[in-house]
Amino acid sequence: MFLLLAFLFLVVPIIELYVIVQVASSVGVLETIGLLIVISVVGAWLVRHEGMSVMRKVQTQLQQGQMPTKQLVDGALILFAGALMLTPGFVTDALGVLLLVPPTRIAIRGVLMRRFRRRVTVIGGSSGASAPGGFPFGATYVDVDGTESPTARDIVDLTRDDEPRDPPAAINP
Repeated sequence: MFLLLAFLFLVVPIIELYVIVQVASSVGVLETIGLLIVISVVGAWLVRHEGMSVMRKVQTQLQQGQMPTKQLVDGALILFAGALMLTPGFVTDALGVLLLVPPTRIAIRGVLMRRFRRRVTVIGGSSGASAPGGFPFGATYVDVDGTESPTARDIVDLTRDDEPRDPPAAINP
């Protein structure tokens, strides 16, 4: 994790500065600044357009009673693309634009979902009886992509019907 953070905070800015200097020496300083501004404006428009498209898909999935897992991953990728587009520089802007293009985003989403599928499973449904550990007997185990799965390494229990807890007693000054 430390190496990743070191890469992000040290190496990426150095690469960005190098590319900006190279572009500025080729086309001029004012043109480079103008190009960075144009890329940021176009990127912001693309982020808004793609974000609204994904938002409509999420609403449609929810209205149909389905879990919008693919759309939520797309939304996270678009959010990350927006953060990359806010970072001044050509390399991060190029990566951000790649995340905004649907075919590239779909490929990255597939990789991420396969990776997460091995790590997270959500329990849905309950017969009322509980196994040791509080997980219900007869529960349906559902992967993040909506497919049923008999096992998981990390389990999220969304079926707990615990009685509401009393709020903490007010502290009187």
